[in-house]
This record gives sequence, structure tokens and C-alpha cells, in this order.
Amino acid sequence: MATLQVPEIDYTRYTNRQLAAVPLAVLAFALLILAGGYLVYGSPVALGTDFAGGTELTIETTSSESEIESAFSVEPESVQSVQAAENQYLVQFAPTDADVAEEAEANLEPVEGNDGVVQLTAETSASFGAAAQQTAILGLGAAFVGMSILAFLLFRTFVPSIAIVVSAFSDIVIPLAFMNIVGIQLSLGTVAGLLLIIGYSVDSDILLNNHILRRGGDFYESTHRAMRTGVTMTVTSMAAMLVMAISAWALGVELLMSIGLILFVGLAADLMNTYLLNLSLLRWYKFEGVAR
Repeated sequence: MATLQVPEIDYTRYTNRQLAAVPLAVLAFALLILAGGYLVYGSPVALGTDFAGGTELTIETTSSESEIESAFSVEPESVQSVQAAENQYLVQFAPTDADVAEEAEANLEPVEGNDGVVQLTAETSASFGAAAQQTAILGLGAAFVGMSILAFLLFRTFVPSIAIVVSAFSDIVIPLAFMNIVGIQLSLGTVAGLLLIIGYSVDSDILLNNHILRRGGDFYESTHRAMRTGVTMTVTSMAAMLVMAISAWALGVELLMSIGLILFVGLAADLMNTYLLNLSLLRWYKFEGVAR
């Protein structure tokens, strides 16, 4: 059976500043993207109907996507074809007083044999969406604060603990910026993916810190021991998430595809942050900081 061979990196060739430069630059770029998103959307990431409110129609029609877009008195937020079903589309609208379901029935051609065009209608009020958004933000905040408290309780020293917190923060910010770039909206499902990233991030960072600070051996030997386990675990998870995203795309399950992509990017960010940013802080702590 094939096994993943984790190369032993010669970290002595790089200074702590060099190791931290790349993840910090990526983090700064991601924050700029989120700031731009705030200017465009009024929030760092575009909100889906779960949080912004609105209407989602599942329709079956022989009309083209351009005809679907022009069939309504209000412009749809998005029109997406369902890969697994021919002639089926998901059409999303911002909160509106227009009866978009009635307009779809009046202006679009049904598939032969169907009684109508609209197969399913899902509506979310703006007030309910705002309440759901607040609950999701509180959930993410509680998970992040809980993770931070756990890190400080485990290591009880500032630098190793703050290294975990900073890495986890970057692991969340980078996928959020990626969502803006590719047009994935923030929804209850994608929030669940972000919560999973926090769990993955804490796991890999604690693994590295524990090997370096609590187990015997040379700093770089301990680092490579942690990498053999951590990198194997993370790369395997990345492969699984990529397979899930591709499969979901082929079947037309957009939410699972989005979650798979978010987790793939978050895990890739975790590899970078754990073995560059976190490691540079730990090495400074061991050889130049208060642990010296």
C-alpha cells in the first residue's frame, strides 16, 4: 500500500522572519480581499439567502439561462443549472415584493409532461436571515474563543498559545477570502465548514507544539516527527475534501461542493500556517525568547 513520504525540511536555512513572511503576506492579502468585499456587499463575504433573506426557486424549464434571467421583473441574484437533472435550475432572489414564482410560471416554458415550471419555493425573511446571521457569528466567535482558551490552558505560556491562535485566525480568514474570489456565499452550510477548519487547525497546531515543547529530542527532530503525522493527516483530508467537491459538482449538489472547496483551501492554509508561521514563533520562543 502506498504511503505518503513527508520530506525533512532543512529549517536552518531560513530565518524566523523568512518563515513567517509568506503566511503573513497571504494573510494580509486575504484581509484586503475581505475589506473589498465589505465595500461591495456591506459584509466581508457575500451573504446567501440563509442570512440575507430572499427567495430560491427550483424550476424545470426548456428555456435558456438568458431567458430565465429576463423572465422576471426583478433581476435574479444567481441562476445555476443542476448538473444531476436536465433542464433544472436554482434561481435566487434578494428580498422582493414581486411574486417570482407566478412570473416563472407565466414567462417560462415547462418541460414536456410537467404540470408547471416551479418545482420548489423556499423563502427566508430578511429579519429571520439577520437573526440566523447573528447566531452563526456568535457560534464562530464562541468556537474561536473556546479554542483560544484551550490553547492557553494546555501550554500556559503566551508565545506557544498565541501561535496557535494566530494560525487558526489565518486559517479562517484565507478561506473567507477564497469564497469572495470564487463567488461562494456565506450560508449555514459554509459556516459549518468554517467551524470544521477551526477544529482541524487546533489539532495540527497542538500536535506540533506538543512534540516540540513536551517531548524529548532536538527541536528539528521533534518538528519532523510532528510533520510525519500532521502533514499525512492533513494531506489525506485535503484529498478527501477535493474528491467530495468534484463528486458534488458532478451531481449538482452545490452546497457540498462549496463546503469541500472551503475545507480544501482551509487545510492548505493550515499546512502553511502550522509549519511556517507557528513553527517560526516556536523556534523564536525556544532559542531567542523567554524559554532560552
